[in-house]
Amino acid sequence: MSQSARSPFPTVDKPSPMALPGYEHINRYWDRMHECHAAKILPGEYYVTLCGEMITTVLGSCVSACVRDRKLGIGGMNHFMLPHSDRYGTWNSGSSAARYGGYAMETLINDVLKNGGRRENLEVKIFGGGQVLANMTDIGARNISFVKDYIRVENLQLMAEDLGGTYPRKVIYFPDSGRVRVKTLRTLHNDTIIRRESSYLVSLTEQPVQGAVELF
Repeated sequence: MSQSARSPFPTVDKPSPMALPGYEHINRYWDRMHECHAAKILPGEYYVTLCGEMITTVLGSCVSACVRDRKLGIGGMNHFMLPHSDRYGTWNSGSSAARYGGYAMETLINDVLKNGGRRENLEVKIFGGGQVLANMTDIGARNISFVKDYIRVENLQLMAEDLGGTYPRKVIYFPDSGRVRVKTLRTLHNDTIIRRESSYLVSLTEQPVQGAVELF
């Protein structure tokens, strides 16, 4: 379109559709680049949508699982890290690390299911687990081991992965189509990602372990 044919009016951010109950605290906005509503999640958060929104996050050592019902387009993303103080073991072991990781996965999956998704239609894509935290070189590897073990034990369909390495990633997920865009952040303008994940890791060692959540 020529410059003269373009609208003289500036782009106006569109109001976001109503969030599902429990997600009102998530940062949501109109993404002008992708021309859609978006939700940005931080460490320890997850988000599920029915409305064609995109979900985005930035990962260092943390891992995100993108889960959706491939027939209905209902899906979401989480962003989690295992506590450094415990061994991950297997996802259903008694360690607090495994219990925390299991909780992060199960709450996301359960919210997809309770909003209409069916377990037999679920597909999963996983990202992150980079070696980015100084003096904690195994954190990313432990997160990767956990999430892959979880998917195997729960017999979920793993469709794609982009894991490990030494750089953070920006992940953009479209649950309605299953499309994912991943950008490797080889140059960081500041240490926000490192400070955010380090703070999150400290909080995990201080907070009580979440209770068990059963998949239905």
